[in-house]
Amino acid sequence: MAQPDRKALIREYKESSRSAGIFQVANTVSGRLLLGPTPDLPGMLNRQRFQLEMGSHPDKELQTDWNDLGPDAFEFSVLDELEPHEESEADLGEDLRVLHQMWLERLFGTELYRQSVRGA
Repeated sequence: MAQPDRKALIREYKESSRSAGIFQVANTVSGRLLLGPTPDLPGMLNRQRFQLEMGSHPDKELQTDWNDLGPDAFEFSVLDELEPHEESEADLGEDLRVLHQMWLERLFGTELYRQSVRGA
């Protein structure tokens, strides 16, 4: 079996469309949530898990809970996805900001990690 061409794989990844939307990291023990907007949902979910596994997540309370409870106490998911269409980065950013604000309002009363309101 031939080894895949690394440059071709990188080019294919960069050319593929990535879905934008709102992600969530849920603490299944406490019910506390981290949510946020991103133009790259798969990439952001991978990033969140990686940062937690490496002990370098910017939300220190989430990192502490991860360290205390372990990875099995957390679920990573997509809450909402924007319809894919051609638009400028500024338009996408504004759509994500509005969608994020809507989710913060929808989850009013739910205990959120501090990083959840960043950029809102």
